[in-house]
Amino acid sequence: MAAVMHHGGAGTTAAGLRSGVPSIITPFIVDQWSWARQVFALGVGPAPIPYKTLTAERLADAIHEAVTNQTIRERAAEIGKKVQKEDGLERTIEIFLQYADKKVKN
Repeated sequence: MAAVMHHGGAGTTAAGLRSGVPSIITPFIVDQWSWARQVFALGVGPAPIPYKTLTAERLADAIHEAVTNQTIRERAAEIGKKVQKEDGLERTIEIFLQYADKKVKN
């Protein structure tokens, strides 16, 4: 696939980043706005398109940018490789145990 388009929920954004291709995000509620801004700030997708302003033309422009902008494509591939190497569950357990250990000692 050349790019993914989604609403920008936390899990979907993580899956998009993991895919290693640009993300086009159309946020419409709660945390989706924050994830959309993060994806854009990371340089792995074009500027978000708020749901209320989504048009066929804006979507076509975003798709074109996502699949032709070499910088976005390279950055998305780079971030995708990093995310694929992570073991989120293992890291979460490590952090939890460090926190629990500190609480027990105090």
